[in-house]
Amino acid sequence: MKVSVILAHPNTASFNHAIAETAVAALKENGHEVFFHDLYLEGFDPILPSGEIADDATLPPEVEKHCKEISNADGIIIVHPVWWSAPPAILMGWVNRVMRPGIAFEFLETEDCDGMPKGLLKAQKAIVFNTSNTEPEMDKTFFGEPLESLWKKCILGLCGIEQVERKVCTVVVTSTKEQREKWLEEVREMVVTTFG
Repeated sequence: MKVSVILAHPNTASFNHAIAETAVAALKENGHEVFFHDLYLEGFDPILPSGEIADDATLPPEVEKHCKEISNADGIIIVHPVWWSAPPAILMGWVNRVMRPGIAFEFLETEDCDGMPKGLLKAQKAIVFNTSNTEPEMDKTFFGEPLESLWKKCILGLCGIEQVERKVCTVVVTSTKEQREKWLEEVREMVVTTFG
């Protein structure tokens, strides 16, 4: 199985990096081929130029590479912190440039023109791992769990991925070494259970 792992955190010593490393190791131990990208380390440009908007646009080589990998992936893992109830801007820029029409989805011309796209991704399973410093109850009752809808319905779901799971490690800022080790074991178990 080919699995695409996308990491978005600027600090290489972050817990997000530990999560990504754990996920990649678990995948490789189970014989999967991994496409791994640390967006900050690679200096991925999140700005979508107007010339890339058209479905048939000529893409820069690095964006073309990401598009080919995400198209060929049997599974996807995304790792990012929660900032202002949202992913980092670099990751949303990656979504804009890579999860593009003709690659991740297409709009169908129908009589009712309901605007619902058809998902094109081959992957049927995805996991989103988040770190946060917000108590789970506050995220649910006060903020309304915005990332739950963003990933499961607005992005991955619309691109054709039927099984989208999400795990939030929180509260990271006050977590102990033992708690972080427990989270990493849960990450490993989740990856193995989801992708085999």
